[in-house]
Amino acid sequence: MGDMTNSDFYSKNQRNEANHAGEFGCTLQELRSLMELRGTEAVVKIKETYGETEGLCRHLKTSPTEGLAGTAADLEKRKLIFGKNFIPPKKPKTFIQLVWEALQDVTLIILEIAAIISLGLSFYQPPGEGNEAKQQDGAAAMEMQPLKSAEGGEGDDKDKKKSNMHKKEKSVLQGKLTKLAVQIGKAGLVMSAITVIILVLYFAIDTFVVNKKPWLPECTPVYVQYFVKFFIIGVTVLVVAVPEGLPLAVTISLAYSVKKMMKDNNLVRHLDACETMGNATAICSDKTGTLTTNRMTVVQAYVGDVHYKEIPDPDSVPAKTLELLVNAIAINSAYTTKILPPEKEGGLPRQVGNKTECGLLGFVLDLKQDYEPVRNLIPEEKLYKVYTFNSVRKSMSTVIKMPDGSFRMYSKGASEIVLKKCSRILNSAGEPRIFRPRDRDEMVKKVIEPMACDGLRTICVAFRDFNSSPEPDWDNENDILSDLTCICVVGIEDPVRPEVPEAIRKCQRAGITVRMVTGDNINTARAIAIKCGIIHPGEDFLCLEGKEFNRRIRNEKGEIEQERIDKIWPKLRVLARSSPTDKHTLVKGIIDSTQVEQRQVVAVTGDGTNDGPALKKADVGFAMGIAGTDVAKEASDIILTDDNFSSIVKAVMWGRNVYDSISKFLQFQLTVNIVAVIVAFTGACITQDSPLKAVQMLWVNLIMDTFASLALATEPPTEALLLRKPYGRNKPLISRTMMKNILGHAVYQLTLIFTLLFVGEKMFKIDSGRNAPLHSPPSEHYTIIFNTFVMMQLFNEINARKIHGERNVFDGIFRNPIFCTIVLGTFAIQIVIVQFGGKPFSCSPLQLDQWMWCVFIGLGELVWGQVIATIPTSRLKFLKEAGRLTEKEEVPEEELNEDVEEIDHAERELRRGQILWFRGLNRIQTQIRVVKAFRSSLYEGLEKPESRTSIHNFMTHPEFRIEDSQPHIPLIDDTDLEEDPALKKNSSPPSSLNKNNSAIDSGINLTTDTSKSATSSSPGSPIHSLETSL
Repeated sequence: MGDMTNSDFYSKNQRNEANHAGEFGCTLQELRSLMELRGTEAVVKIKETYGETEGLCRHLKTSPTEGLAGTAADLEKRKLIFGKNFIPPKKPKTFIQLVWEALQDVTLIILEIAAIISLGLSFYQPPGEGNEAKQQDGAAAMEMQPLKSAEGGEGDDKDKKKSNMHKKEKSVLQGKLTKLAVQIGKAGLVMSAITVIILVLYFAIDTFVVNKKPWLPECTPVYVQYFVKFFIIGVTVLVVAVPEGLPLAVTISLAYSVKKMMKDNNLVRHLDACETMGNATAICSDKTGTLTTNRMTVVQAYVGDVHYKEIPDPDSVPAKTLELLVNAIAINSAYTTKILPPEKEGGLPRQVGNKTECGLLGFVLDLKQDYEPVRNLIPEEKLYKVYTFNSVRKSMSTVIKMPDGSFRMYSKGASEIVLKKCSRILNSAGEPRIFRPRDRDEMVKKVIEPMACDGLRTICVAFRDFNSSPEPDWDNENDILSDLTCICVVGIEDPVRPEVPEAIRKCQRAGITVRMVTGDNINTARAIAIKCGIIHPGEDFLCLEGKEFNRRIRNEKGEIEQERIDKIWPKLRVLARSSPTDKHTLVKGIIDSTQVEQRQVVAVTGDGTNDGPALKKADVGFAMGIAGTDVAKEASDIILTDDNFSSIVKAVMWGRNVYDSISKFLQFQLTVNIVAVIVAFTGACITQDSPLKAVQMLWVNLIMDTFASLALATEPPTEALLLRKPYGRNKPLISRTMMKNILGHAVYQLTLIFTLLFVGEKMFKIDSGRNAPLHSPPSEHYTIIFNTFVMMQLFNEINARKIHGERNVFDGIFRNPIFCTIVLGTFAIQIVIVQFGGKPFSCSPLQLDQWMWCVFIGLGELVWGQVIATIPTSRLKFLKEAGRLTEKEEVPEEELNEDVEEIDHAERELRRGQILWFRGLNRIQTQIRVVKAFRSSLYEGLEKPESRTSIHNFMTHPEFRIEDSQPHIPLIDDTDLEEDPALKKNSSPPSSLNKNNSAIDSGINLTTDTSKSATSSSPGSPIHSLETSL
């Protein structure tokens, strides 16, 4: 049935349904329509069509407790009728298709035309030249094509229809790179055009005006060949000027980082999230399992009117109370939750299932009791009624039928919630006594608050007996969940992970504000926050409960106002007793705030289905790999495979490292771009030929694109990355220090290149290569220029490893073997090209002394780098920064309408904003498409279910309008259904709240309601089994 959404499979199986519907009494179409229902609609449909869930199970020939029979014949029959539980993968494009799409690039088309013309003209034999015609230029132009096309990715026009992605486009780095690439591309296009115009004019004036040669018809192919040569030189300038290696560098850096992040327990689902995390300014984290170990242990208990600061002796607890306590915990828990023996001798017992329930079951074992006999006596299918946990009830209740026909209900939940429903409490003799409101207030002050201040989660366990006649109205939840008798209150400790305080300290030092969003009691949350280091005594901070938070941010009409949120979030550090909706509201409020100069970049952790909207709204959503639901994982950008906060810090390091790696690559590439363009332009204008030939330019382009990307984009991160503040969205990509390095090294390289160009033949006592005829053989002069240029790039690549003015450019160089391999490998290939490249590479073999001079000039780059480092950047005010992302450019138009467009958490995809690229730089677009395709390949093309319960509709529901605008901090949390007049109108909680709730975020992680409604499931139903399975 897992393939119900596949249209091909569905059409094929319509024929099978006619033949096999009678075998199961339930067709594939019926199951499909049933799966599309939500909340009470699904329950009503099941009752009307099949008569409770047992009827549906009978139709499908399965057991609510045992599942399928598992025989081979039965499974094959089910596969034939309902299909395999498998989503067919998308058919990948062939290599030929990728090459063809890459060849649609504008620059490649220009090169192809130039290559065809040049190749055709090279076969023409002009008068009086014999057999001297060569095909070198044509071959050179042809050779440019595969080198360029190899960098191509998926085409853009054909993929526009697939632009609906999981996340909106909001990558800071990509926005800055887009703007910078367009600016550089325009400048390169202008330089290219000027080069061609000057060459053509110079040739025409020199030939037809100065030398007064006539235009002979038989010489026309020769003149055209000159013009094609000038055109190829112009295209070469454009090819070198345009930084088409940027997307490649981004891809390599992100792909490398993603692979390494897996070892740091970060499974990256969207590549841009890796880089965005480096700019994070705020992290909204869950508590349980993320900041804490999620290994619950009862350490204190209030039972029989006595507050025990450690586990009591079983003999000190009244027998009646002990029996009720064991039954309440054993029965009113998921039967899949168990305590198993340790895997290794001397280890801790293994906790399987819900951790809070494991803590309670461990309490039973600590009391020298056993829960298994109770569960064997009352198996799961005999449970009469179950009120599953959700974020409104903050409790779970289970009803059983007693031997005499009466009913008993066991309840457990947040102590301040359940105690308000208690009218009695068991005394020291195990007998119930009256429990008045003032007794409750005293218990809160003397028991619950001290436990919470010790960082303990407080759970109240209670029960209630009902007469058999008349049978209670189980749907009247407010009456059922009242008049309880308290058995005990326990304090559960969830220790802070030992590495978390140091990780949070690193975040704070790195300029990242950490906020805790939890469903726990405010005192418990504050105590854990102090232990973690999120808050420090004496600081000016806010710790709020969810209801107080909503009261402060909403106006008299119950509407959320951004101005009110702006008064709270800067100082807010702990949000307790919060719902997933509160988390979404906080995240949206921080992101939309204009109170600070730069927009906040927010990361969020979540594990429940209802965390989906917050995970999608956040710039980076972290889902829990262990405790997280599938919906949360699909809505996230990164999955924490160990559910550990310290892994988020590692993601920050990798994100910042990606940003710095791209900056290093830019510093290197732009230096090469400036030098190559000026040399090609100036040389062509003065000598009518570029000192660097087309194929040589391509080799230089390969060095500074592919090889430099691999070398500089694979630098491992260091702890030093956490010693600075986030760059922010308005920080320029190229800083003033980087601009100083770029221009400084460009001056060094240009000075030496032009010296070699104009006086090099005298220095080395060789023939000049200037003003050579059209098809003259390669010269030593120009080979020395080419070799020196490459040597300077190799050693400047070492300089480019540092972008903040550091002097020691060799620091950590051996920690990156890829860098060392590429530098040495490039040097070796350069030797082969110069010595054996010959005419294809326009090279003439060099002598040893000439090689030594080339290497010596290249080494001068390292010395010159130290000279540049001594110049204080503060004095170079005239230097301009580049790659700044302005406020208007950072928000795509589609995001402005996000409130209207935001979809339900069940949807798999979100529309993303389109980046408008400069058409002349089409190759940049095709390469970035590779990144986008990689990012979306897993969930691309999935069907969009209809949005039924939008988070915004939920947030503006009348039931959540708070009429009382006065701040009020309750002694007991008054979010209870009984005392909330808005909720009292409807005894059933809103269906929006009850969808596989994140129990961790909502207080007590007990069960998960997969029926997606507040209507409780029937005993023995498969829905109940699923409800209690998590």
